[in-house]
Amino acid sequence: MWISFLIWLSSALMPFAIFYIVGFGLMAKRPVFDDFLLGARAGMKTTAEIFPTLAGLLVSVGVLRASGFLDFLSECLKGPASILHIPSELVPISLLRLVSNSAATGLLLDLFKEQGPDSPLGIMASLLLSSTETVFYCLSIYFGSVGIRKTRYALPGAFLTTIAGIAASIWLGGM
Repeated sequence: MWISFLIWLSSALMPFAIFYIVGFGLMAKRPVFDDFLLGARAGMKTTAEIFPTLAGLLVSVGVLRASGFLDFLSECLKGPASILHIPSELVPISLLRLVSNSAATGLLLDLFKEQGPDSPLGIMASLLLSSTETVFYCLSIYFGSVGIRKTRYALPGAFLTTIAGIAASIWLGGM
């Protein structure tokens, strides 16, 4: 029963949000379409500003996967990972998740083909992807879009929360 309600809610949420925003704008006597165009123009400007960073990240992920360096790094980290009780299959997913969600999702799908989505490793990997963030992507996009060069404690804090997310996903997936 809850599942069907959640499915209905997720289907109805986006149209409701659009009607609410347009209705609120009309009630406030705002030029809704002009405001939309202004926002779209600002969004395109931001996209143009962050595109070099985004392209660099995507190319670097492609080079890491194609060169075999990711496999090499994963092999090197299997020993320390086993000491920390991290399954070796999660090491490359954890590393790629720091940079690219789509690359980590590709590795997740490969893991699903080998182990199955309902296997303990499949559950751990799913939890890992949903409880961690693409740290380098987010920091470069968010700070780069507003011109911040000194990130202060953002990177250590992001790494700390990523480690907590990995630990929680392994603990919850192993239950």
